[in-house]
Amino acid sequence: MRKLLFNTLGLLIALSATFALSSFTTVTPEYYEGKWEVTVFDTPQGTATIPMRFETADGKTKGYFIEDASGTEKEMTSVSISGDNLVAYFNITGYDVYLSLVKKDEDVSRGSLMDMFNAEGKRVK
Repeated sequence: MRKLLFNTLGLLIALSATFALSSFTTVTPEYYEGKWEVTVFDTPQGTATIPMRFETADGKTKGYFIEDASGTEKEMTSVSISGDNLVAYFNITGYDVYLSLVKKDEDVSRGSLMDMFNAEGKRVK
């Protein structure tokens, strides 16, 4: 009886540890790679959608965005990824801004622009 109790207790601890550790998985830079449509809500100019693209080479992530209808990509000043949080700095329409995004699911991330305007990124497939 005692052996059965210890085996059951061991199994419960192992299962609990597995579930607990799986909730702490971190996002790799590869999660953000590719094209994204980032919508910034309720700015003074209204809701805006900014096409963005991220790529990682040699452990460094770079970001690009399209500011206007010309379709010309501009490189972001800097992009950093820590855990599941991406922070990108760039100049758009004459303003130096930063965007912070956190993974929500495989194709959606949420965050803010300048900690003032809600933002949502959707992966372009």
